[in-house]
Formats: sequence, structure tokens, C-alpha cells
Amino acid sequence: MARSAPALSSFTAGEISPRLEGQITLEKYRQGLSTLTNMVSMPHGGVTRRPGTEFLGEVKNSAAKARLIPFQFKTSDTYILEFGPLTMRVYRNGQQVLSGTTRTITAITQANPGTLTSVAHGFSNGDEIFITGVGGMTQLNDRNYRVANVTANTFTLQDLFGVTINTTAFTAFTAGGTADNIYQITTPYVEADLFALRYAQSADTMYIVHPSYEIRILTRTGSAAWTLAAAVITGAPSPALSGANDRPSVVTFFEQRLVFGNTNNNPQSLWFSKNGAYLNFTVGTAADDALIYTIASNQVNAIRYLSATRVLTLGTSGGEYVVTATSDGPITPTTTLIRKYSNYGTASVEPVQVADVTLFLQRGNRKIREFKYVGDINADAYQAPDMSILAEHITLGGITQFAYQQEPDSVIWMARTDGTLIGMTYRREEEVVAFHKHIIGGTFSSGQAVVESVATLPSETGEDELYMIVKRTISGVTKRYVELMRPFNFGGITTGAFFVDSGLSYAGTGVTTLSGLHHLEGQTVSILANGASHADKVVSNGAVSLDVSTTVAAIGYGYSSIMQTLRIEAGSADGTSQGKPKRIHGITVRLHETVGAEVGSGPDKLDRIYFRDSSMPMNQAVPLFTGDKDVEFEGGFDDDDRVYARQTQPLPMTVLALFPRMNTFDK
Repeated sequence: MARSAPALSSFTAGEISPRLEGQITLEKYRQGLSTLTNMVSMPHGGVTRRPGTEFLGEVKNSAAKARLIPFQFKTSDTYILEFGPLTMRVYRNGQQVLSGTTRTITAITQANPGTLTSVAHGFSNGDEIFITGVGGMTQLNDRNYRVANVTANTFTLQDLFGVTINTTAFTAFTAGGTADNIYQITTPYVEADLFALRYAQSADTMYIVHPSYEIRILTRTGSAAWTLAAAVITGAPSPALSGANDRPSVVTFFEQRLVFGNTNNNPQSLWFSKNGAYLNFTVGTAADDALIYTIASNQVNAIRYLSATRVLTLGTSGGEYVVTATSDGPITPTTTLIRKYSNYGTASVEPVQVADVTLFLQRGNRKIREFKYVGDINADAYQAPDMSILAEHITLGGITQFAYQQEPDSVIWMARTDGTLIGMTYRREEEVVAFHKHIIGGTFSSGQAVVESVATLPSETGEDELYMIVKRTISGVTKRYVELMRPFNFGGITTGAFFVDSGLSYAGTGVTTLSGLHHLEGQTVSILANGASHADKVVSNGAVSLDVSTTVAAIGYGYSSIMQTLRIEAGSADGTSQGKPKRIHGITVRLHETVGAEVGSGPDKLDRIYFRDSSMPMNQAVPLFTGDKDVEFEGGFDDDDRVYARQTQPLPMTVLALFPRMNTFDK
């Protein structure tokens, strides 16, 4: 019987394919995991629990899909645009933008339904409004409603589930209060076309294209001042750029030119504007003139994406191309050259750029390829290796959207067809390519919550922001919510933790009731109160009653974070330990800023690690722990020797390394 104590100190391969279970000599096997759910591989080697998501608002129409598009005017002035069927709404600084035309409320009755008076309010039935500042009847404050029973000076309210607001038992109105519309503009885009929109932004102007719509320009002049107008193309390019079957499908900026590509009539053509004159497509031979280029090919290779880095990369249905100049300078009408470098073909999903690399989805919607420069531009300068080959199972069903979160740990986020959120920690300079999957809290119908759209924005906090639209069934109704993943850095104190989904936070004087939870009506929620795990509660009338008074809380759907190792290769007296009975009789778990964790050999055999000792007051949160914890394993000899770790409480868990102590029985 051989004793061993292997060190599992790096998980930078993330969750890897079951097809690699036999590749014990592969270096990535030693760095991989069989399961990594709701946890993120860090480039340093450990894995950490993903933060929860904060509820920001419901989409305009929860019965239909919506899409998020980022809009960055400057680092300190960023927006998330919610494109739904025929409408666009705006989020800024984590809040829905209001129209700015507030109506003063002068009276509210205590009745069923309660009637609000606001002289010449101008609302229409079905309008979504936000009410705040009401005196006395404070139960109405800081919440969205739909307007009903409109007269010239009065109206009633419904919640976003369609339930009439009964104010009979509310506190009597005294004075004050305002109502304002959620800001929105009209768009021409129907639901089926939202995810095929392509866009390119310069300052406060965004160019939006789709083959079924004329080119449009979205312009921002203020947080609640946006216009969407048809572009006026000058120069009458031939082939055309407007009219049925002559509208472009893709767009980007490159070397101070606006570039369009792929119309139904000319799927292999590119249109480059004049230098610095984005809507002027007058062709000529001068260096700054517009140009039109059609890819020569033996078959139709429709252009699926344009990606501008040091060169312009084209992804087509049949291969990948690069646009360069014949001389060492910018492209011109007389120096433009297009070369093909690979034949993988591209899916109709917008790629992401990481530094000078383009990550795109191969035709078939599963393989993620890295198109990168590797050598002499006149030789085989570009390659497109498969980034998902070690985790081919994790993209099963296909990817629908990408978003890149550069900070803090360089993660590519993806929405999978079944609604699972996929992450890929990507640090090529450190050879880190690690997949992880994330199941957002809540349910849709009888299955998991569905992530339908993802988008990221930079921020000045040191972490980029990840936004998503999540579809769930709540109180028997389909709801789609815009949510923001909270920062990974929660301040290093337990009271700052936020590990709940579709959640809200509270900070203030001591309370025994948490309210404002109308979006989670009837749902069971997880609660962190004063930095300690609280018993789950069910939301009723938008609130829950606490067992203890709390000054700081986070409340929302609970979720489980899980990591499980592959079969451990520890060696034995006569070679490998694989296929031989083994017993892990103990393990040291090295943790960082963690409270609450379970470790064992599987989901049914777990020991809880305790972090509170007799010196800690029971009315205070357990401080975050960094260091080693020893755990004794249950069970006997088994040839499926894995280590399983789980966190189900609304608290952080970061695992830096595992040091099992085990015996191998040589047959």
C-alpha cells in the first residue's frame, strides 16, 4: 500500500472535457477540474466564487426577447441600451434612465384601486412610470408601475405583474411625490432581428446595420436625449448601400474609415468610406477616397464579421481573411490587399477582441477560435487554433453571444443556447484558457433560469461591469430582468459580500423587515444579514421578515458554487494509481478570504468547514479566513478518487490549493 500526498495547486485549465479523463500525463489534466460551476478560474491558479447579480429592472416587454448593447461615451459616462421589439431603453450607473419630465402628485386615495391625482399628467394607459418622494403613503415609493384608468388629472396603478394596487391598508397620503416615465425611444427593429444587429460607435454616435433595415445612426446628446435616424449616404456607391437587398449586415471603423460589408445582393463586398468622412462613399484613386472591394472566391463566402485591430480581419462563412496594404502604410484605393489565411468559417455571432487577437465562433456555433498574428505577414502570418478543444462539452448546444470583461481577470462571457452563462478565463501570455459554467439563480418553467443576452462596460472602479438579461418564471409569469454582476472585490469584509442573484442590498438603521422585493414575489430567497447567513425566507407583498435586526443585508436567489477535481494521479509502488482502490483519509484546503464551505468526496459525502470559534461573539459576523483548514474524509477505498467542494451560503469562497493525503492499494 503506497502513501502519497499530491499537491493540487493550479486549476488554470478550468473545467475540461470528460473525453480527457484518461489523459493523466497531459499537463492540462493536472490543472483541470471535472466540474466548475458558479466559480471562476483565476489566472493565479485558484478558483473563486462568482459574485451574485443585482436586479436593475424589468425589460419593457417580458413576453419578448430583448438585447443589451453597450454604449461608452467616455470611461466615466457609459450606458447599457436595452433593445426590445420596436423600442430602446437606457441604463446608466446601474439605474433605468427616466424621461426627466416629472409630474407632481397632489393626492392619493386609500381605496381599491388607489387613485392618484396629478393635474394634466399626460400619461396613457400602459405607460411604465417610477414613483418616489411620496409623503405618508411611503409604500408606493421607489418602484415601477404601469398606469391604468387614465383621466385628464387622475390615474390608478398596477404592478408589473398586472395586479391592481390596493392602497386601502396603506398609510394615509400627506403631501409630495413625483411620477416620471421610464425613458424610451421608438426603433424599427422587431424581436426576431435584435440579435442580428451589428454596430460601430465613435464618440456619441453609433452606426447600426441589419440587412432588413436601412443604415441608422443612434446619437446621444444627454442621458435622456437619444435619436435614431436613417443615415444619408453620399457618393452613390455602386454597388448600392441602401434599398431592398442592398443594406449591409456588418460594420466597423478602420483607419479613420467607416466600413460596411455583406448585403444580400453583394455578400462578399466591402465598402470603405472616405478617410474621416464616414458617410461619404465617393470612390476615386486619391489616397483618402472611398473604395469598394469584393472578395474573389470560388464559392460564396458571405462576410459574417469585421474586426479591426492592427489589420482588418474578415470572418466569412467559408474562411478568414485579412485586409492590408501592399505597402507599409494605410490602405488606399490603389494599395488594398485581401488575403485568406484559414478555412474554418464563421458563425453569425459577433466576435470579441482581446488586445490584438480576435476570438470568433466557428461555423456550427460551438468551437471558439483565436485568430492571431504569428509571423511574417507575407507568409502564414495568421493562425486560428481551437480554444475550446479541451472543453468541447461546455459549448454543447451552441453559443449565441460574447462579451469581454477585461478586468479583473480577463474573462470572455458567453450566453449558451440553453441559457447557461459560460465563462472563459483568457490570459494567453500566461497560457491560461479556462472554462467555467454559471447557472443563475431562479428557474424558468421547470428548468434553470435562462441568460439571453450579455454585455460589458468598462468602469473606473477597477473592474469591468457584466450586464445580462435573465428569463425566469415568477408567480407563474415569464419575467425578463436586466441584472448586473457585482464586483469580485467586495471590500474584504463579510458585510460587503453579495452572493445572491437578482438581488438587492440594504444599508441603514436596524430593521427587521426587508422590502422592495416585488420582482421576487412568492420566491424563496437567501439572505446575508449583518455579514452572517440568515434562514431562507419567502417574499410576500414585496417583503420578508427577519429573525434578527440588521443594518446591512443582501437578499436574492441563492445558488451553489461547486468545484470537483478529476481522478487524482498520485502514483503507486508499481506505477500509476489509476484503476486501483484508493482512500483519501484527509485533506488540507488552502483558502483565501472565505467563510463557509463544504468539502468531501462527493455531493452526498461532505463535511462542513467551521470558521466560528468560541472567542467570536455570536452577534457578529465571522471574519474572512485566509489559510489552511484540515478536513477528514469519510468512506473507504474507491478508484474514483475526487475532491468535491461546495458553497451554498451567501458568502465568499476562494480555493487556492488542495493537499489530499491518501493511500493507494496495489493489486
